[in-house]
Amino acid sequence: AYQRANFQRLSKLYEEGVVSIDAFDAAKKSLDSAEAQLKSAKAQLDYSKIQLSYATITAPISGTIGSVSTQEGETVAASLSAPTFVTILDLSRLEVDAYVDEVDIGRIKVGDKASFSVDAYPDKNWNAKVEAIYPDATIKDNVVYYATILSIEDNYEGFLRPQMTASVTIHLDTLSGVLAIPSKAVKRENGVPYVLVKEGEKSVKRQISIGRESGDLIEVKGGLSLGDKVLVQQQRSEM
Repeated sequence: AYQRANFQRLSKLYEEGVVSIDAFDAAKKSLDSAEAQLKSAKAQLDYSKIQLSYATITAPISGTIGSVSTQEGETVAASLSAPTFVTILDLSRLEVDAYVDEVDIGRIKVGDKASFSVDAYPDKNWNAKVEAIYPDATIKDNVVYYATILSIEDNYEGFLRPQMTASVTIHLDTLSGVLAIPSKAVKRENGVPYVLVKEGEKSVKRQISIGRESGDLIEVKGGLSLGDKVLVQQQRSEM
């Protein structure tokens, strides 16, 4: 402000012939230098404001804090992946992740009705709907499963929490006249299902072809006949 006022004063005096051209040029250079310094200072201020904004972490969603990974004053090292400071849970948008056996996945489609319960409230059921079926398979114990996402249709506020274990039933068409056995009677060897059948005093391993599973029962398409005695749990021989 001083250099500008001084330059304006000397400019008027120069026009009146009171000061020399050298004094006028010196005032002009002083003003240009001051304006350049002001511009540089403003740029540095803008940069400092940007750097300061990095110290403020703003959550992209509203929700409930699930966990805190860092504490105030802790030094966080920069890396290729951004560090996690706080995990925020949106409890109003919970969904159920279910794994469906490849035997049944072909009969399930988006929009199918479902229901589920959780271990914390085994006597309470919630209605749900199939929202998505992921094409990528997950293999567990040599059995192929497909991740299926269910949206929850009932009010669950105050009951459900993330990472709860759920028992899911997806409602398909009803079958009648089929042979079914308890699911826990079915064993697998190299991915091939089999059961132990009682024949006289012995238990014999018999490979079977299975179909749909509903609750504690599983459909048997082949390998067993009505009247066969299937062992749910292998009996231990006493010494």
